Amino acid sequence: MTLQTPATLEEWNAAGADYLPGLLGMTFTKVEPDEVVAVLEVRRALGAWNGYLHAGTVTSLADTCCGYGTVRSLPTGASGFTTVELKSNLIGTAREGLVTCIARPVHKGRTTQVWDAEVRRNSDDAVIACFRNTQLILWPKG
Repeated sequence: MTLQTPATLEEWNAAGADYLPGLLGMTFTKVEPDEVVAVLEVRRALGAWNGYLHAGTVTSLADTCCGYGTVRSLPTGASGFTTVELKSNLIGTAREGLVTCIARPVHKGRTTQVWDAEVRRNSDDAVIACFRNTQLILWPKG
């Protein structure tokens, strides 16, 4: 199965609407081969019981941005990708407002892509997470 790459921001947002990106409320404002940007409104359902934004929410936001960038950057003929490694350094948090993730490629090869992402609080532009993601590029069998 080959992934159909959305052509517009509306299509990118619609593609994830019935999946985790939609469930978490991610809104993509840029999906280009060399930069992906998404925002997320902090709300209670995305937090931990202690009132802070859940690490899983932050990691999911960053991973999704890196994944959308990988799809946007797949080599011609590739059928898709899968995450083979991810690393998150959570160095802050948010209790309210918006957070923004910006993902950029470090390496875009025929067999792997490596993406870095930062998640920031919009209220003061503080970095709350640094993220690195390695994707394995999948090719049709046959």
